[in-house]
Amino acid sequence: MKKVMITSRSFGSVSDKPFEILEGADLQHTMMGEGFEQALFEQNIVDYDALIIGAHPFPKEVMKKCVHLKIIAKHGAGLDNIDLEAARELGIRVTNVPSMNANAVADLAFGHILNVARGITACSNLVKKGQWKTYIGVDVFNKTLGILGFGAIAKNVARRAKGFSMKVLAYDPFVKELPEEFRDYVELTDLDSVIRQSDFLSIHVPLTEETRNMLNYERLSAMKKEAFLINTGRGGIVNEEDLYRILTENRLKGAALDVTEVEPVGADHPLLSLDNVIITPHIGMYSEEAINAVSVTCAENVASFFLGEDMRFEVI
Repeated sequence: MKKVMITSRSFGSVSDKPFEILEGADLQHTMMGEGFEQALFEQNIVDYDALIIGAHPFPKEVMKKCVHLKIIAKHGAGLDNIDLEAARELGIRVTNVPSMNANAVADLAFGHILNVARGITACSNLVKKGQWKTYIGVDVFNKTLGILGFGAIAKNVARRAKGFSMKVLAYDPFVKELPEEFRDYVELTDLDSVIRQSDFLSIHVPLTEETRNMLNYERLSAMKKEAFLINTGRGGIVNEEDLYRILTENRLKGAALDVTEVEPVGADHPLLSLDNVIITPHIGMYSEEAINAVSVTCAENVASFFLGEDMRFEVI
């Protein structure tokens, strides 16, 4: 019997269907998501035939020891924690699930936009402390939303922005022409224009060597002083030291982050000391609908691989 290690905490948390799919393919699974320990993972993965992986690292030197491992299924879209070149060299197949969480992440991104604009979390926290204070926010309606990247999630954010009569500026070097549905309210433009003109700047690019520290001090300085930064993409795209400096210099209105460079974020992280910063614990894809769809697809891909059937969203 082939063995599958599962390190995503949320795999199968909504329904039993993902487990039933694995069992139907005569695959034995082991859950390691709750209380995940990197050292224990590295020690045990060498004995497994398949891996359904969460967001933790999978070092190249460990992957090389995995002589039984045939397939890695990413429980989500981002592949920055998997050494794809090493997997290719070792003949390990890799899949991900790039679009099934697009609505969930877009909902959160737009929720953060509304939150920072109206100070929802800040006001709630004050009321819970017995302080009934007026907070003067800003409108989202009719403002300019900048989007970095224009993939499935970003498109869904743009669709939500249309309902608020927002002008949308998008930067994506891989998109040369907008789909017809967006042409009346989205403008493709260059990176500097998006950064300089946006009232809300939302990040939806993958973490690569090209995008790491993409939002550094220089680019953050170019944003409007009254603007807000939203990152539901990946930690590391925003230089957090530079963001803290910009915010403490009052050169940016505020920020909302669902991702940080190191997760979980440390209790002593400087950004946590700022009232105009919201940080959520990487919950973008955590809706019941998205989690179930991603879990089912991962299970189907692993089962299909061992049954000799076609897989979806093959990367390698």
